[in-house]
Formats: sequence, structure tokens, C-alpha cells
Amino acid sequence: MIYPLLRDILFTLSPEKAHYFSMNSLKKICNLPAGRNVVSKMFAYENPALEKEVFGLKFKNPVGLGAGFDKNALYLQEIKALGFGFTEIGTVTPRPQAGNELPRLFRLPKDKALVNRMGFNNNGVSVIKKQLESWRNDLTASANFIVGGNIGKNKITLNENAWKDYAICFNELHELVDYFTVNVSSPNTPGLRELQQKDSLMKIFSELENINQRRKIQKPILLKIAPDLTKEQLEDIVSISLEINLKGLILTNTTIERNELKTPLAEIEKIGAGGLSGKPLKEKSTDVLQYLSSRLDNKIPLIASGGIFTGEDAKEKISAGADLLQVWTGFIYEGPGIAGKICKSLL
Repeated sequence: MIYPLLRDILFTLSPEKAHYFSMNSLKKICNLPAGRNVVSKMFAYENPALEKEVFGLKFKNPVGLGAGFDKNALYLQEIKALGFGFTEIGTVTPRPQAGNELPRLFRLPKDKALVNRMGFNNNGVSVIKKQLESWRNDLTASANFIVGGNIGKNKITLNENAWKDYAICFNELHELVDYFTVNVSSPNTPGLRELQQKDSLMKIFSELENINQRRKIQKPILLKIAPDLTKEQLEDIVSISLEINLKGLILTNTTIERNELKTPLAEIEKIGAGGLSGKPLKEKSTDVLQYLSSRLDNKIPLIASGGIFTGEDAKEKISAGADLLQVWTGFIYEGPGIAGKICKSLL
């Protein structure tokens, strides 16, 4: 009941300022004696019946927080305290990146949506590696919480050399994350979505799997795809997934479409380019989920992302074939209790 009022106050700030203010405030609370326990009791919902084992990992519940929320692995204990079963850091690139010019994140409250053109802003793999090492050394904070590493290429890296950037991040973070997601589907890095073509994907995944096989423990490698692919491109995804024994797919990233929005067209045009997320994405991402679920016939785990705000949204994704769920924009509009509410609804 309190969050709608708090949200109205936060929405007076720019989206990025509101994000860092909220998460830094939560961090201060969690750093207090018993702070994490207080936050967990307020927002999390735990029940052994929610546990799931997917691609060899045990998740305490199926509700995760998608990549882009905690790009630099700064808020892992806070995300865990809020009741999420897992999260993804990143997108991480080899070199630090400032991202695109401000403003680059926009709210569409009438649509319960966001438009972002962040551009893989992050501190670079070396800094994020140290942050993860510190997190892993706190055994109480890191226990029973799955962290994925979402990896990408630097903006200045040519597409023919993109596999090298993915390999660098994979090597550096291999001991510190539980699984990897290859991000070739963000619309905010020029040319990145071209890497969703079959030849490019095969090159990236073959290089990563070669590294993986040389390690004592192999990490699951997942692929995150766009919702804007044609049926022929989706068939390529099916073929690649089976050919390289992909451990999972995340469906989907943001869309470049702007169909049937309640926000006035003049405001949409003023915002400009970027990926649209939130409620308007739900149907489109669910269609991709249903299609690939039927084509893959449960051979590969699927993580649903796109338009998940409520327990009913979550159940719809699971019915469409999802094994796990990721929220992002729903967190902004529904508040810090979203994971607990969805978990409770799933039971």
C-alpha cells in the first residue's frame, strides 16, 4: 500500500537517479545489524515447494531479476534479501563503457513500460570481477543465491571480432558466476543484433564452449534473443540450440516496435530510439516463448522475460513453457515486494 505513494515521489526524479537512490538506500538498510533479515521478512516469501533445479543449478524459487538492473554487481545482497531466486549482472564488456548519452532511460507510465538506450554502460570486466570476488567471500550473503553473468561486446569492437570480447568476459568471470548469458539482442549497441545470425552465433558459442571444456567445472551457457525475430530466424535459433547443446534460452530482450501504446505519439517520437520493455512487451515475448517451447519440445530450459508484473503474468509464462522467470520493468512499477508476491501466487 505504501509503494504507490513512494513510486510517485521517485517518479519525480529521473529514472537513473531514482534507481541509484533507491538501491543505495536499500544497501544502507541491509548493512545495518539485522538489516537484511528485516528486509527479507518484509518482502521475501520462501517455501521449499518453490525450489527448482534447472540446467544443473538449484534455484530457491523461479523468480529472477533480469540483466541491466545491477550492471556492476553492486546490489547482490539487496536483491537476494528482496526474495529473488536469482539475478543476472551486466551486461559486462571487456573494457569499461560509459554508454550512450543522457537521457537514455524513459518511463511510459500510461503503458507501464520503459524505453532504454543505455548502451552497455558498465565498469568493465576487471572491476566487476573484483566486486564479485568480494561478494563470494561473504559466505552468508552469497549462500543459496544464483548469479548469472550477462556478457557482451564493447561498442568499438567490430562484429567479426566480437567473439573475442565474449571470450574475455567468459574467462574472467568463469569462477565467479553460476551461469552465463550471451547477449546479442540489445538494440542499443550498433550492429549487435546482427550477431543473432547463425554463423556469428556458432562462432561465439564454439569459442566459449572450447574454453568451458578446459575448465574443471563447466558453466551453463544461455542465449538471450530479441522478440523481433522472423520465423525463419527463430528456426535458426532452434537449429543452433540443438546443434550446440545450448543450456537455456532467455525470451526475450526489449523490442524496437512501438505498436498500440497509450502514450501519445508525439511523446514517443520525442523519446526516440531504444528498447521498449514492460506490459506492451508481454504478448510479443509470450508468442516467442510459445513458439520455441513447441519447437524445442522441452529439450532446452526456457527463461521468460517481458511484461511480468503479477502472479497471473507469471503463471501465463509458465503455461507457455517457461522454466524460470525474469522481471525488470515490473519491479519499477510494482515495487520491492514483486518477487515475494509472485512466489506466493505460484503456490
